[in-house]
Amino acid sequence: MAEKHIVVQGAMCKCQFGQAPDKLKVLTHQKEYANDKSASKKLIVTTKETGGSTFEKNTFGNCTKQGSPPPPCKIMVTEWQNFYDKVQLSNGGFMIVEDSKAICAIAGTPCIEIIDHGQRAEASQQNFKNSDKDVQQQINPLVDTESIYNEAPSHGGEDDVI
Repeated sequence: MAEKHIVVQGAMCKCQFGQAPDKLKVLTHQKEYANDKSASKKLIVTTKETGGSTFEKNTFGNCTKQGSPPPPCKIMVTEWQNFYDKVQLSNGGFMIVEDSKAICAIAGTPCIEIIDHGQRAEASQQNFKNSDKDVQQQINPLVDTESIYNEAPSHGGEDDVI
């Protein structure tokens, strides 16, 4: 995938013929997540996310493709282009990446683009465990990092040191 992000639920999209962005939502599966340590919010967007209910508000404002005065946009995704075709997910769709585009039934062209892929970095205990103790002490001088590294695990594991 050469440094492309996978698009997840909540990603922001815009249409070249609209005025306002809208957020993608995933309705075709509840299994595969990306960048979500609790696996509860960031469902992977696939090529199966088509039709008229693919977005939260289901509008990009007014559609300038339809004349003057422009009527309200009603999003109708017919297909996705430039998706990652090496992995097929459980719903039979392929992963959408940040440079994928969607074709709208009104425009007939790939006019819907992704402006924010929706992934956010979430720090975990493993990130802290792998960090440099001296750097952590400099960043957080009021925290006793040595005691955190030597603390016994709360889940009862013998070999895990947090």
